[in-house]
Amino acid sequence: MRQIKQLIRLHQQGKGIKFLARTLNMSKNTVKEYLAKVRQGGYNLDDLLALEDPELERKLHAGNPAYSDQRFEWFKGKLDYYRDELGRDGVTRKLLWQEYQESQPNGYKYTQFCYHLNQHLRSAKPSMVLGHQPGDKLYIDFAGKTVCYVDQQSGEQIECQLFVASLPYSDYGFVIAVPSQKIEDFIYALMQCLLF
Repeated sequence: MRQIKQLIRLHQQGKGIKFLARTLNMSKNTVKEYLAKVRQGGYNLDDLLALEDPELERKLHAGNPAYSDQRFEWFKGKLDYYRDELGRDGVTRKLLWQEYQESQPNGYKYTQFCYHLNQHLRSAKPSMVLGHQPGDKLYIDFAGKTVCYVDQQSGEQIECQLFVASLPYSDYGFVIAVPSQKIEDFIYALMQCLLF
């Protein structure tokens, strides 16, 4: 469904069928089929993009009975709760499924529970294909937590920061450890990156 949403976004931008097929790694006939379903259904493209994956799948793949099942109607109302619970320490999908089974003994089995939950989680994190030109951009940042190394002579443990850079077109990366995130260390790291 994420790929179909990407197809809809690019179609909104006026991209042609060949471009859509090439960019999304689909056949031209598949692209035409999805666009025909959207046209025949008379759907508003912005409304389709706002739908969660199960809802979008129900509209474009009406033959799939999984989302018209009564079990899904009840389950759909609990998806946000399950998403929030998964963010807590120690909460797993298995624990959530066991809780679900207690309240819905005739509900989904574990695999189907995880499938619908994963669909919901994916729809909350939309993604998009970005186009990059060679050498056009260099992404830089300091990586999360500090790292340590041991000074061979004194045995002292020294903390340092990791400077990370990446060329998005080639995914070519560069990493260097520096003492801090101060301007002088940042400039040194950036110079070493550019020289490299």
